[in-house]
Amino acid sequence: MGTNGSTMLAPLRQGLPPIDPSAVSGSVSCALPARHEAVRGARQFTRTTLGQWDLGHRFDDVALVVCELVTNALRHALAPESPSQAETAADPYAGAPECPVRLHLMHWTGRLVCAVRDPSRDGPTARESEEDYSAESGRGLLLVDSFSDGWGWHPLAGSLRGKVVWALFRLG
Repeated sequence: MGTNGSTMLAPLRQGLPPIDPSAVSGSVSCALPARHEAVRGARQFTRTTLGQWDLGHRFDDVALVVCELVTNALRHALAPESPSQAETAADPYAGAPECPVRLHLMHWTGRLVCAVRDPSRDGPTARESEEDYSAESGRGLLLVDSFSDGWGWHPLAGSLRGKVVWALFRLG
């Protein structure tokens, strides 16, 4: 965990309405390992951070979105590097980098953004309207869309590889 979320501010502005830099109240991030337990860690990090920012009343919606974005990054963006079939059965993320996913929380006056960075350049795809809604998975982005005030994604530029998927919450 850390407070080095500043590297994410510029790329996120590309997909958000203009933000006055003087209105930035806080920015934190944490590295997440390629393990299912990372979702729990992301949720705890979010609870602690929102509490420190006096935004605990927004925890339920923000945590649901954070968990969906982290789950999507772990499930779809991480491809194992040729693990054996036994390793794959025991651990679907065997061979993946130790901390390939990063959660960023950024707070501006009137706005909160949660963003998840992962190593894949492939964009997230929401379920098509004619698909089977009784399926047990595949509704994460629909939840993100329903519980946030907007979301989007973009590939990372420069020396950073991958993409960022973000969700915006209006405060107040």
